[in-house]
Amino acid sequence: MIELEGLTKRYGEKVAVNDLTFAVRPGIVTGFLGPNGAGKSTTMRMMLGLDNPTAGDVRIDGRHYAQIKHPLKYIGALLDAKAMHGGRSAYNHLLCLAQSNGIPDSRVREVLDTVGLTAVAKKKAKGFSLGMGQRLGIAGALLGDPQILMFDEPVNGLDPEGIHWIRNLMKGLAAQGRTVFVSSHLMSEMALTADHLVVIGQGRLLADMSMADFIRQNSRSYVRLRSPQQERLRDVLHAEGITAVEAGNGTLEVDGTPVERLGELAARHSLVLHELSPQQASLEEAFMQLTAESVEYHAHSDTRAPDTSGWQQSNQQWSQKREQ
Repeated sequence: MIELEGLTKRYGEKVAVNDLTFAVRPGIVTGFLGPNGAGKSTTMRMMLGLDNPTAGDVRIDGRHYAQIKHPLKYIGALLDAKAMHGGRSAYNHLLCLAQSNGIPDSRVREVLDTVGLTAVAKKKAKGFSLGMGQRLGIAGALLGDPQILMFDEPVNGLDPEGIHWIRNLMKGLAAQGRTVFVSSHLMSEMALTADHLVVIGQGRLLADMSMADFIRQNSRSYVRLRSPQQERLRDVLHAEGITAVEAGNGTLEVDGTPVERLGELAARHSLVLHELSPQQASLEEAFMQLTAESVEYHAHSDTRAPDTSGWQQSNQQWSQKREQ
C-alpha cells in the first residue's frame, strides 16, 4: 500500500501539490487523473523519492522509499520511457538494473519475453520507436517482480495490440493482489482498466472513489424511451407521477426512475417501445464536469481564415515593380 499524508510541494510561490492525502490499495488498479499541470507527475516523483516534499509524507507499506533496500524488488515504476542510456542494448540496460538491485540475470530474459522485445534484445535503445521504448520501460518496472507498480502514461506510443496487452497486464497484476497505480490522459482506456480513481486539480484532491461512484456522482443518468405511441406513453408516465422530457427525434428522457419500472409500465399498458435504454455519461464526460474549474491551460477554437490581406498587398506591389 502507498499512503500519502498532507503531501505538499512548492516551487517558490507556485504550489504544485497541495495537501494531498489518499491511499493506493492492493488488489485493484487505481487510476490517477487530472488536467495538465494538476501535479500528477510531481506527486509520483515524490512517491519515489525523486523530489522532496515541502510538507507531508509518503509511506510505502509504512516505510519511506529511501529506506527500502533493493527497491526494484519492492516497487517498480515507469515514469519516463526515455530515461535510459541510448547506447546500451535493451538487454544490457535491464542487466545493469538487475545487477544493481540483486536481481538474477535470468530475470532479464523473462521480462524481455513478457514485453515482447526478445527479438530486439541486442539492439541499442536509441534506435527504438516510442512504443518499443515504452515496452522496455515496462520491462524495467517488472524486473524485480515487485508487489507495487506505478505507471505514468504507459500506453504512449503503443499500437492497439500493445494497448490491449498493457491493459490486461495491469489488471492481471492487480488480480494477483499487487498494488497498481497508473496515470493516463487516455480516458477511454482508463475506463476499461481502473477500478478506483484518484483525481486532482491544481494540486488538490478532487475525488477518491470507485470508478462507478465517480461517474454516478459527476454525471447525469437517465433512461431514454422511443415509441410510435409517444403521446399515450407520455400520458401513462404522467399518471404515475413520472416526468418525461422530449429530447427530439421522437425520444423521451426520464430521470430518477429505474429502467425496469419503465419497462413494466409499458408492458402493463400494452405500449410498443422501439427503445428503452439507460444512459450514463462516459468517464471523460464525468471527468470534464468535475475538473472544469481546475483546468490551467485552456485552448480556444478559431475557425476564421487567417488574415492574408497584408501579404496580398505586398505581393501585388512587388509584382507591379517587377513589371516596371
